[in-house]
Amino acid sequence: MAGARGWGPAHKVIKEAVIAFDRSPRRDDRVRVNERIRVREIRVIDDAGQQLGIMAPPQALAIAKQKGLDLVEISPTAVPPVCRIMDFGKYQYQEQKRAREARRHQKVIEVKEIKFRPKVDEHDYQFKKKHIERFLSDGDKVKATIFFRGREMAHPEIGRRILERLIAELAEVAVPETMPRQEGNQMHTILTQKVGRKTAPRPASREGAAPRAEATAAATTEEP
Repeated sequence: MAGARGWGPAHKVIKEAVIAFDRSPRRDDRVRVNERIRVREIRVIDDAGQQLGIMAPPQALAIAKQKGLDLVEISPTAVPPVCRIMDFGKYQYQEQKRAREARRHQKVIEVKEIKFRPKVDEHDYQFKKKHIERFLSDGDKVKATIFFRGREMAHPEIGRRILERLIAELAEVAVPETMPRQEGNQMHTILTQKVGRKTAPRPASREGAAPRAEATAAATTEEP
């Protein structure tokens, strides 16, 4: 019982400390606008891009309100901070539009894995090679992996020949980022699109997504 009484208060103190931490104020990184600008003085630019000079925030805010606009802090680290008179709603819309455009043009490279067995037949080999070509044309990298089981581990040269054949046959569209190497019961190489090859545009619509997913699953399924 003494041990339980000793543990109870200590446990309570720890719990209270966590609650206190969760309720601590968080730093606000949002753009400061109008009355939220609480520095002594600011450098003001009007809606036409003209410098209005250094003044107190209430004076600049009065000018903005006369024009039916907002006072927006655009450079908080400057001395003094720089504020601009503008339509803040329009400013937010333009910033969000720029962010969407940046995400749209951002290139995300994935590493797709295609699995082979040492005893892969010609039909399966060609089927999986076509998937590798498609992944490369989409701008992704491909990890081609050979899985060894049991006695197959005694003949790693079989898996190496498959990967070397793959590299040779895809030489026009791909280059090996890593040469075939064995790690445990696996041997793999990573292929990337050859410089100068055009990347095929990714489909924007959801139509055809299911067949693509099924084909990808078939390509990455390990052979029995």
